[in-house]
Parts: sequence; C-alpha cells; structure tokens
Amino acid sequence: MSDPYSAKPWLKHYDAHVPANLSYPWISFIDMVRRSFREVPDRAAMIYIDTVITFKELDVMSNKFAGFLLDRGVKQGDVVGLNMPNIPAYLICFVGAQKAGCITTGVSPLLTEHELEHQLNDSGAKALVTFDVNLPRVNAVLAKTKVKTLVVAGVFDFMGPVDWNAPAGEVKKQDGIDVFNHIDILKKYPDKEVNTWVDRDSDCLMQYTGGTTGPSKGAVLTNRNVSHQISQWVTWTEAKIGEEVGVSAFPLFHQAGLLYAFVGMSIGMTQVLIPNPRDVPFMVNQVKKYRPTVVANVPTLFMEMMKNEDFQKMDLSFVKFYASGAAPFPAELIKQFYSIVGDNKLIEVYGMTETSPLITCQPYLGKKKVGSVGMPLPDTEVKLVDPATGELAKLGEPGEFCARGPQIMKGYHNKPEETANSIRDGYMHTGDVATMDEDGFFYIVDRLKDMVSVSGMKVFTRELDDILAQHPNVEMCASVGVPDPGREFTEIVASAIVLKKGVEPNDAARQSITGFMRERVAPYKVPKQIIFMDELPLSAVGKILKRELREILKTKK
Repeated sequence: MSDPYSAKPWLKHYDAHVPANLSYPWISFIDMVRRSFREVPDRAAMIYIDTVITFKELDVMSNKFAGFLLDRGVKQGDVVGLNMPNIPAYLICFVGAQKAGCITTGVSPLLTEHELEHQLNDSGAKALVTFDVNLPRVNAVLAKTKVKTLVVAGVFDFMGPVDWNAPAGEVKKQDGIDVFNHIDILKKYPDKEVNTWVDRDSDCLMQYTGGTTGPSKGAVLTNRNVSHQISQWVTWTEAKIGEEVGVSAFPLFHQAGLLYAFVGMSIGMTQVLIPNPRDVPFMVNQVKKYRPTVVANVPTLFMEMMKNEDFQKMDLSFVKFYASGAAPFPAELIKQFYSIVGDNKLIEVYGMTETSPLITCQPYLGKKKVGSVGMPLPDTEVKLVDPATGELAKLGEPGEFCARGPQIMKGYHNKPEETANSIRDGYMHTGDVATMDEDGFFYIVDRLKDMVSVSGMKVFTRELDDILAQHPNVEMCASVGVPDPGREFTEIVASAIVLKKGVEPNDAARQSITGFMRERVAPYKVPKQIIFMDELPLSAVGKILKRELREILKTKK
C-alpha cells in the first residue's frame, strides 16, 4: 500500500525559520547550561515568591552541591533522586548532580510509600533530596532502600535572607543513613568548580512513567537525547539567549516540567517558580508581575486561569505563546482562550516521558489547527500503524502513533524485554491512536487501552469526551469502557461527569446529556452509563487518570 508518511508532508508547513534537519551541539546537557553561566551570569535564573537567584548564584550553589555529592562518595553514573515541589532546591540540586556526572530521577511527592520504595529501589538511588513536609513518608521507607545520603530542603528556604555566616548544623544519622540540611550544605562547602567530564552519550535522566501497565518504569534519557530536544524546541520557538521569562506550574519531577526547566537554564531564561499549582490567583499574579514571554501549563490549569477575573482583564501582549501539553486542550474552549490571550498563541504539544518528551508541536508562528497536536519536530519520523497487523494506516485513518528521532529514549532501566517491545526498528510505539491529515498535522484519537470495543465496533473515548464537553451543563468529563453486564466479552461506554456549579445531579440532567449525545454520535457510541462525580481522578500534572476511573466506574451503576 502507499506510504503517506515517508514523504513528510508536514515539512511544507514548517515555519520559515525551521529547517527539516538541525545541526546539534556535540556537548552534554550540563555544558549547555554552562553557556548561561558564562553569558548571562547576572540575570535571574529563578524567582521564588519574589526572591531572585541569579545564574551566577545558581552556578555557585550547584558547585557546592556537586562537591557535597562527590565528598559523600556519590560517583559519576550514580542515581540521585529529587523529591520536591517547584522550589529553588530542585534546580540547585538538579544542576549540581549533573555537574557531578550523576543521573537524576524525579520522584513525585505524591507517591505512596509503596510507590516511593519501588522507585528508589528500582533506580538504585544512592542519594535523595526531599523537602521537610514530606519527611515522614520518606523516613518510613528509606531503611528498605539503598539510599545512604538524605538531604532535606525547606519549602520556606530562600523566601527571606539566608544567614550564610550561621554555623552549619551537625550531621544526623538515622538507621545508617546520614541526613543533611540543604542550606547547611550551601554554607559549608566551598565554591569550587566541579568539572566532571560528561560524555554526551552517557545517561542523564531516569524519569519514571505512570505505570499504566503495572509498576512504573524508569525511562533512561541520555545527554544526547536531552541536548537534541533542547535544540529542537529552541529552534522551533526562536528562543533567544538571555531574553526569555517563563511561568509554569508543570512539576519539575515530571518530564514536561523538566523540559521547561532544562530548556530554560540552557538559554538563560528566568523561571518564575510556582510551588503550588492549585493556587491559580498566585500564578496569575506572577504573570502580571513578571511579564513572561512563555506560559506553560496543562489544559486544566489554563481553564482555571480563564475563570480568573484578573487574568481576563490583563493586557497579555508580552506573552509570545502558551505551551499546553500532557492532556488535550478541549477544542471548544480554544476560541474562548484566544479571546483572552490573543489569537493563534496556543502551542499544543504531544509526547511522552520516553521521548524527552516532545514529538510534535503546533507551529510557533504558522496557523494552528484546532484539535491537532501539530507536526513532528525536525529530524523526527512518524508513522501510524494498525496495532493488530503492523500495516501502515491509510491517510486519515487511525493507527498507533510511532516515532523515531534523536529524542527517543535509550530504553527502560533493567527492562530489556519491555524496551524491545516498545522500540522496534528505532520507532517508539506510543500506545496512542492518531490520525494524520493531508498537511501532516496529527490528531490524537485515543489511548489504545482507552479504546472501547462495543460488540466489535471501536469507540474512541477522546471523540466522545470532546462532544460531551460541549454540553452546557458539563464542567469536566471522561469516558471509559466497562464490562457489559448483559453480554460477555464486550463493553459499554461509561462517562463520568462533573456538572457545572448549580446544576443538580438528577435524572433530568442525565437524560439531557443522553439526548444530546444521541443527536451527535452513532447509537453504539452513546454512553450507557452516566455517573455524576464531584471530581475526577487526576495525575500530578492534571491529566485524567482513566485507569483509576475505570476501576471506580466498574463499582457504580
């Protein structure tokens, strides 16, 4: 059959400044950051609740942390876990660990004790940096791991003047584990440049996936993966060294937040840290105060910002673009978003932890297509295949999204079989179902696992959710497949609905939604169960957790 993908129709729609192929730097990630230390030392690297830390100060403090790690016997290639919200210690320790040649792994503060123990043991982490609020949970599992060095940062660190002349605290021990205070380390250790040579093909990150097929897996990303991804994004968005300011609530322990951070540090961008993503008024205030050139968030946070009166009234002409990812931005809300922020300013992106994370982006300058996740980045090949046969999907027909390029991970840590199953002939098989139009723009239809089989007919829940969201009473929604109680080996569609404020969750509301769907989709696609909920299960970045939702809805009628 004909191959609609090898011709790369998307190249015709690239912005004029974006080439099909890039020239990549032959350096490690940390060497890219050193450019900012050299060229814009006095520029703010981060702003944390009005406290400014310059690139020079970040350089000095990360040197101190790198020296501390080496002094503790944490050597090149060892794993350092970072278990914090978006506070200065995260970036200081991240850069310091990279200077020491270590591999960093983001450890979500939201993990249960069981999940935390699994990640620390699976990664083999030798050191962990956590924050004071999470210390009880960490203390409960450390003795069952290989962590011998625990560093504790405070959420209030750097919120006021730090007395650098105060005596350092004593080292504490806990079940054979040495415990240190982050500020004490910065007081005690000298500003001595750490020049561990880091090969660009060495491992840089070990980022854990959500574990949709069981326990979470560590995706190993090399310095080459990271430096190439930085080049792809910087080229795509025409980012300028020392000229950008960013506001984002993406958590730094998540790969999307880490992309924002490592791109930012490599181009001398000022990062306005948002420690609590639920505090939308604070985030809006920071946008008003620091006038960012880029704002990056998940769609659910953008939707909350849209409800904020200060955001609605603000002159936002200083923002070049808004980057949205990790979940689809409801198409029917994009027009409303543009009415607040300006036309054509939303760049939806698509990717996954295993791809550093970006594969596709809407054009920076060119006209965006509503509902699309855009086009493949330079040097990125994409094809859609029938998951059952492996045959290429025809133009416009759904198939599993597969991508090959310099940003594809090295593999899963200590999981050769899962790596071989996921990466075939260099292509990462994402598990997402997509279509491509004649211009080479891609549209995510569903996750393979979220596709519902109703008497053998495929139902894409993403399509249903987009339509459900248009109902005037629906605030948030998600559809999944649950076993059909009347027939074996088939499913029905169940939809969880969060109603808008003031709407009663009664039979009339249910019938209104059912009638609405009957007018818009085939009968077998109409949800057979509509369950009203106060809230939907969300991940740390605001993505609806359909696996958890599926288990919840199985028990409801």
